Amino acid sequence: MTKQVQPPVAKIVPKTLTKHKVKRVDNYYWLNDREDQEVIAYLDQENAYYNQATAHTKAFQKDLFEEMKARIKEDDNSVPYLYNGYYYITRYEKGKDYPIYTRKKGSLDAPEEIMFDCNEMAEGQSYFQLGGLNVSEDNVWCAFAVDTVSRREYTIQVKNLQTGEILPFKLEKTTGGSTWASDNKTLFYTRKDPVTLRSNQIFKHKLGTDVNQDPLVFSEDDETFTTFVYKDKSKKYLVIGSESTLTSEYQILEANNPDGKFRIFQKRNRGLEYNISYFDGKFYIITNKDGATNFKLMVADEGKTDKKHWKEYIPHREDTLLESLEIFKDYMVIEERNNGLSKIWIKPAQGEGYYLPFESETYTAYVGTNPDFNSEILRYGYQSLTTPSSVIDFNMRTHEKEVKKEQEVLGGTFDKNNYVEERVWATATDGTKIPISLVYRKDVKKDGKNPLLQYAYGSYGSSSDPYFSSIRLSLLDRGFIYAIAHIRGGEELGRNWYEDGKLLKKKNTFTDFVDCSKFLIEEKYTSPEHLYAEGGSAGGLLMGVIVNTNPELYNGVIAQVPFVDVVTTMLDDSIPLTTGEYDEWGNPNKKEYFDYMLSYSPIDNVVAQNYPNMYVSTGLHDSQVQYWEPAKWVAKLRANKTDNNVLFLDTNMDAGHGGASGRFEALKEVAKEYSFLFDLEGITE
Repeated sequence: MTKQVQPPVAKIVPKTLTKHKVKRVDNYYWLNDREDQEVIAYLDQENAYYNQATAHTKAFQKDLFEEMKARIKEDDNSVPYLYNGYYYITRYEKGKDYPIYTRKKGSLDAPEEIMFDCNEMAEGQSYFQLGGLNVSEDNVWCAFAVDTVSRREYTIQVKNLQTGEILPFKLEKTTGGSTWASDNKTLFYTRKDPVTLRSNQIFKHKLGTDVNQDPLVFSEDDETFTTFVYKDKSKKYLVIGSESTLTSEYQILEANNPDGKFRIFQKRNRGLEYNISYFDGKFYIITNKDGATNFKLMVADEGKTDKKHWKEYIPHREDTLLESLEIFKDYMVIEERNNGLSKIWIKPAQGEGYYLPFESETYTAYVGTNPDFNSEILRYGYQSLTTPSSVIDFNMRTHEKEVKKEQEVLGGTFDKNNYVEERVWATATDGTKIPISLVYRKDVKKDGKNPLLQYAYGSYGSSSDPYFSSIRLSLLDRGFIYAIAHIRGGEELGRNWYEDGKLLKKKNTFTDFVDCSKFLIEEKYTSPEHLYAEGGSAGGLLMGVIVNTNPELYNGVIAQVPFVDVVTTMLDDSIPLTTGEYDEWGNPNKKEYFDYMLSYSPIDNVVAQNYPNMYVSTGLHDSQVQYWEPAKWVAKLRANKTDNNVLFLDTNMDAGHGGASGRFEALKEVAKEYSFLFDLEGITE
């Protein structure tokens, strides 16, 4: 690593923050203003330092980008699915960054209709995202949503798919989500609060009327909830959902009666979670009612939706998390999780149920797009750390399966038999067994000398499933081992796995990651000189904690859009996400939670000590984790650390939480991260 270039020094402007009689001094609070030119100048200085200090890797970064890009099939098509008389296909063209959305009427041999060419739409934009595509039942109108800033605020418009005309009105500051009533002219959509970006209002627009007169259908006034609207698979019901971390509530209205009044399905009770699917006069309800921690399936008649009428259909199981339900006319398909792995259970209307067989010891399987009730074909996806992603059609009656598509890895050198995938179990400090999914080349020896990149997320009950990545081959083929630590705070081992990694048990997430690192070192997969850690967003918080508590275990750390200023952010209810997060992290307005958060908040626990080499990335327009969190954190680390290791802050001045848009631009960001690792390992090609 180049040491000659001097990093910028952020000016110190002490600001005292007081809560519960505890005083905290934030020397870098002034960075909290993206309109301030001095802030922009500082971020530019950090970017300039990063670029100068890594100038010797730029050619290698370019080679890595080309290498990763060369494995991706540029002229690619999605597997078509039939919906309401049309086959829908998304395709990419060689040399182009963005998808083209198309459809064909009645047959795959019919002429192609291009609905949206995102390459044309993205021209002149530094960021572009199309979302929320939603076709009316008469197949004429398509609502679509565009974000050109990357703050996840979408503008909805409507296109006539027969004439190509885009109607002149715009629905601003939305989530992008919308749904048509059965009259093909009434569109329900979700707006966001302009300050907090919380999705809090459902409006209704009728084609041909003034958007400024759109009636408000529902307002979600509880700041810990968000709201959304959709139409159920049967197309009979419009559904408004309201959700917080712990509680849900739904309202329903017949889709052929868009001017009617929505009625509550089951009113919110704190701690009661449920979701609903409709078929043939009955609602099927996945719920945690009556202490069903891992959820159970219940059923209710259409006219009696209050929970007192719910009847048990599939009981609660202590060892199996019931995740989702897909209903067909003659079959029910249940997605479950058992012992850390996804399972798909098929239950015919008549006869015994059965599981789809999966051979690998670590894999990901999921139900795909299945819009047709009457089909006996289940479309599902499958992949593992060594097996490229496949889309499979399975006949639930004959049990025949057809692989419709397997992701192609171009270049001719990839052979899955050259790699090993395994699942091992580390023991946490409290005795809990933590699964780790690993992948590496067959010729790797467990002698403690291998570079190893350990990834985790561990929040919100979001499971980090083992997935295939052609991009990751650039690491593996240079001798790296890749590990996913399935730590508490995710939901891999059921709902309790999540409950044990949130609120006043959040520290389990951090100690689990460290215990996985120690296990990988003890088992000679790697050593502290060659161990690297990576995490983004809430996983970036994890990175912030481990560099404070166990810096000696890691040679380098990658923290993407890290949530590191936990206490200050959670005390500011004007910031997007804050109020909806109280059930995840705790509400620091209560002293118990304030004290606990303060004990691990990365920025509040930076001390004078040696830190690993670090690459920190963020986006100026990030709506999920504001750019100033990593900026302040890096400034404080610079002022306190006692080592000569590198510390980079790389701010994308055009993008937000998800990074660059366009399928190849994102590869440039990965090339930066990989070159950071390779540079530390002395790998130069």
